[in-house]
Amino acid sequence: MTTTPTRMPALFIGHGSPTNANERNRHTLAWQEAGRHLPRPRAILAISAHWYRSGIAVTAMPAPRTIHDFNGFAPALYEIQYRAPGDPGLAAQVAALLAPSQVRLDQDWGLDHGSWSVLAHLFPDADVPVVQLSLDARLAAPDHYSLARRLAPLRDEGVLILGSGNLVHNLRTLRWAQDAAPYDWAVRFNDWARSCLLSGDHESLADPFRFGEDARLAIPTPEHYLPLLYTIAQQHQTDAVSLLTDGIVLGSIGMLAFAVGSA
Repeated sequence: MTTTPTRMPALFIGHGSPTNANERNRHTLAWQEAGRHLPRPRAILAISAHWYRSGIAVTAMPAPRTIHDFNGFAPALYEIQYRAPGDPGLAAQVAALLAPSQVRLDQDWGLDHGSWSVLAHLFPDADVPVVQLSLDARLAAPDHYSLARRLAPLRDEGVLILGSGNLVHNLRTLRWAQDAAPYDWAVRFNDWARSCLLSGDHESLADPFRFGEDARLAIPTPEHYLPLLYTIAQQHQTDAVSLLTDGIVLGSIGMLAFAVGSA
């Protein structure tokens, strides 16, 4: 006798600074709350802004390392180890789903902070296997969306798909005061994208530069935006989008997080 797996939600988390890994603020508390309400996944497929490379790769080792891919932070941040197991079988399945695109089964990368800083709040016991998929720097945003659509069967097999980036991410324009007001262009772009999310307008989100100069300021480089496309690409016709948290910090870092399906 078998049990039909629960269709897992898909999440996008605006992860912000690496320091969110061990901070309690309104955003990380929202991630924790979401984690408490998630059905337990068989495994997690994470797509992080911080594995942006030429070509597609998926981590295929049984025990991925914790990568501290940042500099200049307090020593305690470098001591964090997120020791979730890997899942080589899921890695092979991902490669098969993405065919005919060539996917390398990676034995070197691990989990970067885009993944583990969020997972430390969603699944603090690190007891769910995690596989990480790279972002192919050769592809345009609509191509990433099309690629991500091929991953949709995983939700019905107990796999939670997690995109981690930032809807608005412009480091050149940061305002360092903790209570800094957001730029007008950041608010406008965030509002536009949120409206598209809630109305199911994937076509616009997959081509964000149609929004003009505000989009170019919000997305000066694509890697933090692209994980959002991997999340919305999992949306079925009957799936609602629920916001987990929102807001812009330091003037130009968007912390919007949402779930596709129940969370």
